Amino acid sequence: MNFLLWGIAPYVMAAVLVGGTVWRYRYDKFGWTTRSSELHESRLLRIGSPLFHFGLLVVIVGHVIGLLIPKSLTDALGLSQEAYHVQALVLGTIAGLSTLAGIGILVYRRRTTGPVFRATTVNDKLMYLVLVAAIVAGLATTLLGAAGGEEHNYRLTVSPWFRSLFTLNPDIEAMSHAGFAFHLHVLIGMVLFAIWPFTRLVHAFTAPLTYLVRPYIVYRSRDRAAPSRPARRGWSQENVRRTKRM
Repeated sequence: MNFLLWGIAPYVMAAVLVGGTVWRYRYDKFGWTTRSSELHESRLLRIGSPLFHFGLLVVIVGHVIGLLIPKSLTDALGLSQEAYHVQALVLGTIAGLSTLAGIGILVYRRRTTGPVFRATTVNDKLMYLVLVAAIVAGLATTLLGAAGGEEHNYRLTVSPWFRSLFTLNPDIEAMSHAGFAFHLHVLIGMVLFAIWPFTRLVHAFTAPLTYLVRPYIVYRSRDRAAPSRPARRGWSQENVRRTKRM
């Protein structure tokens, strides 16, 4: 079971994520959108969306630091284990609560705003369920990691396993010693990334790079001082009077 979960499943998830994204971009470009509903309701959206997106950005940065930077490097830089856990607890808790509050507001808005709720698909409901579960599990692992002890130190179990995936030699033994909460969080995360290309979350892979180099939009002036185009023959005053007489 450990071999299937921590040695095979991550690569299956990565294949579905990459392959699904390529398929979606190739065959569903018109569906590559968040299906914005701002026209139906904007007050709650202005509160929930920044909370969710900025909180999620900090969460992603925290994951990158915690998973990719080895413990030996932070020790060499003079950052003690206690200091690392304190900053992880403070920043992780604030970011996690902000993300959870933001998505809570967005889900409430979607459920209580009639036109928005009617536009919600089964796909959206599944996506919200998995996303909320991932955030809640992440908050739980943050609190457990701050509790101290090797059994709760993900930098000795989850982080080495995650880095070993890139060398195609997964450290299954290290991951198997992680606690249940970490196992659950990783499994929910893999499910989230597996369904990512087939939901509205795919818009996160879109960056408007062509906006930086697109040509300017030229607007024609309608001032009286601007030279007017000569009237066409078919719309001359003589032809108009002749048409009225007929």
